[in-house]
Amino acid sequence: MLDTNASLISQEELPEVMALLPELKGKKVLELGGGMGKRFTSQIATQSSHVTTVDFMESFIQKNRDLNKDHNNIEFITADVTKLEMEKGSFDVIFSNWLLMYLSDEEVRQLAMKMLTWLKEGGFLFFRESCLHQSGNAKRQFNPSKYRSPELYNNLFQSVSVPGTGKMPWGFDVCFSQSLQSYIKLKNNRNQICWLMEKTPRSDEGNHGFVTFQQFLDNKQYSKRGILRYEKIFGAGYVSTGGPQTTEEFVKMLDLQPGQKVLDVGCGIGGGDFYMAKTWLKPGGKLLISDYCCGEPPHSEEFKAYVKQRGYTLYTPKEYGKLIEEAGFIKVKAEDRSQQFINVLNGEKNKINSNKQEFLKDFTDEDFKYLEDGWNSKLKRVGNKDQAWGLFYAEKQN
Repeated sequence: MLDTNASLISQEELPEVMALLPELKGKKVLELGGGMGKRFTSQIATQSSHVTTVDFMESFIQKNRDLNKDHNNIEFITADVTKLEMEKGSFDVIFSNWLLMYLSDEEVRQLAMKMLTWLKEGGFLFFRESCLHQSGNAKRQFNPSKYRSPELYNNLFQSVSVPGTGKMPWGFDVCFSQSLQSYIKLKNNRNQICWLMEKTPRSDEGNHGFVTFQQFLDNKQYSKRGILRYEKIFGAGYVSTGGPQTTEEFVKMLDLQPGQKVLDVGCGIGGGDFYMAKTWLKPGGKLLISDYCCGEPPHSEEFKAYVKQRGYTLYTPKEYGKLIEEAGFIKVKAEDRSQQFINVLNGEKNKINSNKQEFLKDFTDEDFKYLEDGWNSKLKRVGNKDQAWGLFYAEKQN
C-alpha cells in the first residue's frame, strides 16, 4: 500500500495478520505475491517448515532472496500467478496479501480453483485485500487495483469447486472474514479485510440443490428479492419475526447505557442494530439471544425432515439455557416465547392477506404464495409443539 505512514501501519498490522493465520509449525506454505519479502516472507519462514514464495517481478524476488538469505527453508519463484502450476495437494497453507485486487474476476475465479488443487485436504487459504476504495493516501498517476466488495470476494471463492476423490467435490468454506483492527485504529478504515478459508468436501444434500448453504441463502431465502418480500411484512431493516415490535421489547432487557459496545451475532440486515445505534455504543457484559428452538420430543417426521433440510441444530429453550450456563454466564433466563411467536405470526399473516393487492404491485402471485405458505408452515410447526421460540438473557461473571 502506498501511504505516507506505511512504516507505522506495518508495525501495527504485521503482528495482527500473523496472529490470524492458522498453526504454521511443521507446515508447507505457498506465499503468492511475496514481493520483496520485507514483511511476511521471513515471518512465515520462521514459523513454518517450508515456504514457496512467488512474485512476477524478478527484481522483487531477487531482493526477497537477498533479504532472507539466512533462511534455508524458502524457495523463490518468479512467475505470473495466473499461469502458475503447482503439484496437487502440496501445501498446507496458501497466503496472499494485496494480490487479488490486481486480477480480473475471472482470473480470481480460476486462481481459486487452482488453489483448491494445490492445498492438501483440510488446508487453509488466507488472503487480505483492500475493499471498496483505495486505502493509501499517496497520489497515483495510474492505479490498476480493483476494489471489490467483500461480498464479491465471498462469492468468487465460494462459487468454485474442483473434483474430489469420491462423489463430493472440494470447495472453500469461510472460517472468518474481518477488518484489520490496526487500520481501524490508525486510519479509521474498516475496508482492509482478510479471510481465512478451509478446503472442505462439498455436498448439495440439505442445501436445496445448492453446493453450499450460503449459496442457498444468497440465491433463495435471502436473495435481494427475498429480503424485500420479508421487509414488506416485518418492516424496513428486518427479516425476522416481530420486526421493530419485538426488537424494542427485547432490547429493553439489556438496560443499555451510553458508552457501551454491542456485538450483534447473526445481525441479519441490521434492523436491530439500527434500533440500538440510535442511543447506545460500547459492550457491557450482557447477553441477549432470540432463536428458533424445538419443543420437547418426540417430534413429527415432517419436522425432522424440515430440520435436516435446513441444516439446523435445535434445542429446547431449557437445553439452550443450560448451554449458556455451561459457557460460564450467570443470571441466565431462558424463556419459551412460543405463544408470543404464534400471536406475532398470526398478526403478520393477517397483514399479508389484508395488504395483498398492495403487495402485488411490487411482487408476483408466486411471491405472495411463498410468504403465505411459509407462515402457515411455521404456525403448524409451533402449534404441533415441534418448533418453539426462545428468548435468553444472561450476564458475564465479573
